Amino acid sequence: MNNDMCHMKRSEEINEGRKMRRWGQFFGRLVFATRRRSFRNGAALTDATKSQITGAACVALTALGWGLNWPATKVLIESFPPISARGVTGLVASLILFSATAARKERLAIGWREWPHLSLGALLNVAVWMGGTTASLRWLRAGQAATLAYTMPIWVCLLAWPVLKERPAPRQIGAIVLGMCGVLILLGPDSLSFSRHDGPGVVLALLAAFLFALGTVCGKAHPLPLSPLALTAWQVGLGSIPLTILGFSVEKPEFARLDAAGWATLAYTALVSMGLCYVTWFIAKRRLSAFGAATGTLLTPVIGVAASAIFLGDALTINQLASLALVSAGIVLAVGVSRPAPR
Repeated sequence: MNNDMCHMKRSEEINEGRKMRRWGQFFGRLVFATRRRSFRNGAALTDATKSQITGAACVALTALGWGLNWPATKVLIESFPPISARGVTGLVASLILFSATAARKERLAIGWREWPHLSLGALLNVAVWMGGTTASLRWLRAGQAATLAYTMPIWVCLLAWPVLKERPAPRQIGAIVLGMCGVLILLGPDSLSFSRHDGPGVVLALLAAFLFALGTVCGKAHPLPLSPLALTAWQVGLGSIPLTILGFSVEKPEFARLDAAGWATLAYTALVSMGLCYVTWFIAKRRLSAFGAATGTLLTPVIGVAASAIFLGDALTINQLASLALVSAGIVLAVGVSRPAPR
């Protein structure tokens, strides 16, 4: 009798032990699965964050290089016409980039179906943007031209809706307001003072901004299977051809008039403004939304004015510091919504 009771009790203990082990295995698997899922989500979030940081850094480098080109251009135009300078330096930059791409054994071949998108990008991102903003200076002051040219994020925001199906978010609108207020404070009330004689310049600057925005959005809608180096080499090279033809036909540049500072400025424009900056710009467009990348370029006039103050002795005012703060706040908002909005 006692033996039977002991045997039954022993059997119950064994069964309870088995149940406990099963529950332990179940909870162990549940915890492991939860941790693995959390790790994967964390890794994905980390990758997305790294991509955004890279994109923000690239657009900042683009704005820095283009901004520093402002005082450089002021020096250059004293001895060399601006459109010719853009065309020649763009061709030099494209040759260097083609060589670098070939040295890295990256793809350079373009399929026949890719040529329309590549040619359109070169026309809008390089020829129209550089040529239109430069030509507008024949009728407009630099502040007026910059105000109109850097309406580009507004056009990107509007064009991304029908083309990319990205509806403007409240933070995007706030970013545009902050950024444009910063640009207006920087350039002063005279930047909005136009006369009827300024009409051709206004049309050129606004058209350049709109078409550059269109090129930015189309580039996001139809990405080309090329590395940033190869893409920049093709687009800068193709876009610089019409600029060179126009410049040599209309401006009649004379290389003999260039002094040491002029040659140094041409070298900077080729290597940095038309070369490195376009590479970082195309990387930024891949890493950020079209709107986020476009808003980052609002730093360009801020850096340009600050660089002119440092290198050319122009006055650095409290308005410029306030402008930098507003533009920077706008960029933070823009990068915060750099992922495409829900469709």
